[in-house]
Amino acid sequence: MAASRAAVKSGIAPGMALADARAMQPSLIAVDADPAADGRALISLATWCGRYAPWVAVDNATLPGGGAGLLLDVTGCAHLFGGEAEMLEHMVARIGRLGLTARAAMAATPGAVRALARWATAERECIVAGEGETAAALAPLPAAALGIAPMTAASLSMLGLRTIGQLYGLPRAALAARFGDAVTAPLDRALGRIFEPISPDPPPAHHVVRIAFPEPIGRIEGIAAALDRLLAALCEGLEREGDGARRLMLSLYEPDGRTRRVHLGLSMPSRDAAHIARLFAPRLEDIDAAFGFDAMTLAATEIDKLAPQQVAETQGDTSTAVPTALIDALANRLGETNVLRYEARESHIPERAAIVVPAIASPTRTAAVTPFIPPAAPSRPLRLLPRPEPVQVMALLPHDPPAMFHWRRVAHRVARAEGPERIAPEWWRVAEDSDGKNEGSEVRDYWRLEDERGRRFWLYRLGLAWYLHGVYG
Repeated sequence: MAASRAAVKSGIAPGMALADARAMQPSLIAVDADPAADGRALISLATWCGRYAPWVAVDNATLPGGGAGLLLDVTGCAHLFGGEAEMLEHMVARIGRLGLTARAAMAATPGAVRALARWATAERECIVAGEGETAAALAPLPAAALGIAPMTAASLSMLGLRTIGQLYGLPRAALAARFGDAVTAPLDRALGRIFEPISPDPPPAHHVVRIAFPEPIGRIEGIAAALDRLLAALCEGLEREGDGARRLMLSLYEPDGRTRRVHLGLSMPSRDAAHIARLFAPRLEDIDAAFGFDAMTLAATEIDKLAPQQVAETQGDTSTAVPTALIDALANRLGETNVLRYEARESHIPERAAIVVPAIASPTRTAAVTPFIPPAAPSRPLRLLPRPEPVQVMALLPHDPPAMFHWRRVAHRVARAEGPERIAPEWWRVAEDSDGKNEGSEVRDYWRLEDERGRRFWLYRLGLAWYLHGVYG
């Protein structure tokens, strides 16, 4: 499945039978392959590479001997490490200290990077193809470096086309007529004629800031001070774009390759660094790193537009800020699913007009839509019962409002009545339920009733049965 550099120098190559390999090198050490563990380790290494760039993806393109690599989009990041070559050398050296061997390349396209990292001269661990140098860097590599099928590469070799450079001057029509797009498409992707996107998992954050330390830090005071610097830079970027953070992720990178992550959610978009720092404070106390952290990143993984707000005339007026700060503090301390709120939905059925969601959950597309209420209809009751409760009603005529009703063993004489207000079922929900037992699938006639003591109730008639659904006040 794979071979170390020492084994390769002895003539052993991936794909060789184990007996043949041991015949060539009796002292060969063989261990069982574990592709699943390799995949988990690669994902862990991709997370670790987040210290270098926000766009990191596992590249599953086939290596010469099997396996996979990592693709990083380092646009705008290389200067933080002194340049492109310095960044690659730093990365390879750090990976080497983790006990791994790596070869890295930097170029303008993913196809060129794959070819250079996997097929260039083995003695070079870091290869950089600057702007405008991609074609020249790829020219001496074998045609198979483009990632084409082995049979296609063999056919090209039989025609005397053994390097990528030999493909540059050939008529495209002739190549397409013989090989279709099996050669032209990979070549165009490597040279940047066809755009090849990188799809990181998880998707990259909209705003990311990072900081690296000369020596690992482990004290809470040092981590909090670094977080303050990151928050100041992040909030400045959010303000510049007119955005506010809804969810944030703090990543702390340990020297041994592990990564600690702290997630934070906000009930409303915010770019208040002091408020966010207070929410992070209790989370930092739970962090314990024996060897400290040598880098930190802070990302706004979910954002919303945040327009400038009018400053209150009375200085110190925090009537709108206090509830938001309290909700954020409770939700992040007690758990997102333990602090809830109601969210409106597009439904005129009373029990479906709102649902319970986590308080810091982002509003859905229909959350801003107010449930439909006819302009002439009176207001809905302040308290809606969890489920409509049956009541015993006395009326002069079947279709008249109740003159008296019994609810929870208490008699209520009706002094005033208003209605009826007919609420029809949602036809699409009725159609979904073929047995006709769908709750809310029948026409209801609602009445607003006031008893002799001034208490107001919301009742509806369903056929000949009456139900109490809400209470006013």
